[in-house]
Amino acid sequence: MAHPTEHPHIVVHPPALDGSRRVTSDDETLGIATHVDDVSEILRLADLYVTDVEGTDVIEWQGGGPDDWPGLSEHHDV
Repeated sequence: MAHPTEHPHIVVHPPALDGSRRVTSDDETLGIATHVDDVSEILRLADLYVTDVEGTDVIEWQGGGPDDWPGLSEHHDV
């Protein structure tokens, strides 16, 4: 009998002072994201394909959701 596929515990951590957010899977740091699209790319490079990073229960967003990138929005609006 096949075992159900278990998803790793993926966490997008609270924003750092510069607005970037660390992305981890269990105890492993996968990368640093500066935008929600970076989260998708970091997961893809780790062979963790998540098609909707904003709407999935697989990702735990800490310190704000996928739209919270404080400190970086001022740089993107210039």
